[in-house]
Amino acid sequence: MGWTWQYLHLDGTELQKLPPSAVTSSFPSQADAESWIGEAYQQLLDDGVDQVTLFEEERKVYGPMSLHPTT
Repeated sequence: MGWTWQYLHLDGTELQKLPPSAVTSSFPSQADAESWIGEAYQQLLDDGVDQVTLFEEERKVYGPMSLHPTT
């Protein structure tokens, strides 16, 4: 099983061109995927990613989840 992130704009549409900071390969576990997003979210934001959704294979696990800080 693979865990992957979908990268989204603020309006919920998927980014057509992924930034270099986006990982397109799958992670071996949910914990690995979540650990990575915790480390990479600021760079993703800087590169134009507003939200992410986590998938296990084709199953949506959760999201969209904003990468913007809460106020």
